[in-house]
Amino acid sequence: MSGPLAGVRVVELGIWVAGPAAACVLADWGADVVKVEAPGGDPQRAFSATLGDTAVNPTFEASNRGKRGVVLDLRSPEGAARMRDLLARADVFVTNLRVPALERLGLAYEALAGPYPRLVYALLTAHGLDGPDRDAPGYDVGSYWSRAGIAAQLAAPGGPPPMPRGGMGDRPAGMALAAAVCAALYARERGGRGQLVTTSLLRQGAFTLASDLTSVLRTGAAMPVMTRETMPNPLVNPYRAADGSWFWLLGLESGRHWPALLAALGDPPWAAGFPTPAVRATRRAELTALLDAEFARLPRAGWAERFAAAGVWWSPVQTVEEVLADPQVRASGAILGDVVAGPCDFSADVCAPGRTAPRLGQHTDEVLAELGHGETRGTGAGGSGAGGSGSGARERGPG
Repeated sequence: MSGPLAGVRVVELGIWVAGPAAACVLADWGADVVKVEAPGGDPQRAFSATLGDTAVNPTFEASNRGKRGVVLDLRSPEGAARMRDLLARADVFVTNLRVPALERLGLAYEALAGPYPRLVYALLTAHGLDGPDRDAPGYDVGSYWSRAGIAAQLAAPGGPPPMPRGGMGDRPAGMALAAAVCAALYARERGGRGQLVTTSLLRQGAFTLASDLTSVLRTGAAMPVMTRETMPNPLVNPYRAADGSWFWLLGLESGRHWPALLAALGDPPWAAGFPTPAVRATRRAELTALLDAEFARLPRAGWAERFAAAGVWWSPVQTVEEVLADPQVRASGAILGDVVAGPCDFSADVCAPGRTAPRLGQHTDEVLAELGHGETRGTGAGGSGAGGSGSGARERGPG
């Protein structure tokens, strides 16, 4: 493996997206990640059935590429012993199982800190380790999107909350946990000991909404929920072009960006009625309607040419198909073949994300052989491709 974490050994006991996403980031950065699954597998393996194609599972692949897959029945003495062997050689343990499940399996932090003092134990929960709902189940649509306030702040006044996309809170939380792991590994280099590092979907949601929450904390007043018509600065708004496609103006500094926008519009005569940012804010709904009429005159490609010539700051509102066809997206390194890369690069280390996720139990024999164990089929470890009904390790954790 290449990357800044080459040589770091990670054991993951994760399900759904958030925990596996954290381990996926570590794998992208060069760590050797062994994903441990119950005989029935990570429940996200079955998600492809909802897409009507059991041969392709995009959500599982996106969070589990580049890992080695091992099946262990952690309820059996043999499986539990094999897990301890893995942890004895590991630098990092990543999990998003709920704490009661980890306690029943003998894998809670308190049970591992003594035997493995150098282990960095990375735990991702739904709601945190304290409080009345610390052990409550959760996914990102609940703990991150709904409970942390994001859905309400994005809903139109009086309207229903918007629907999130899959893994929208899971992957940022996974990235946060991966960053915490790296900080803990650095601290271990100085102090010689591992430690518990945690984050939660709820905390990630609160951090995402920090501007709104801080407004209430410091001033007692909430930031208003905006619509296109109530946005104080109509130069930071989405608009629809003649071909039906949308784009977003980025004129955050109204006084600075107003002249360029007028030049792109051909200096319309009505502009004299909006001479200052204060006037434009007061007459915001009227100005938005005038801009709507202007932008309905040309397709988005036509406005792109005019914006480029005038120096207007803007961005297209793109579909996923347009994102994949965007040359800048490709040039940024976001897409590598048929893999969506992680968001970070390193100048001195080449990171090559793994292309595929492991089949269930694909590397069981290989990994356990490295620990000095022979053939595993028929034991509590579970062989390559083993089936079965699952184990206590499958108790649902955060998404």
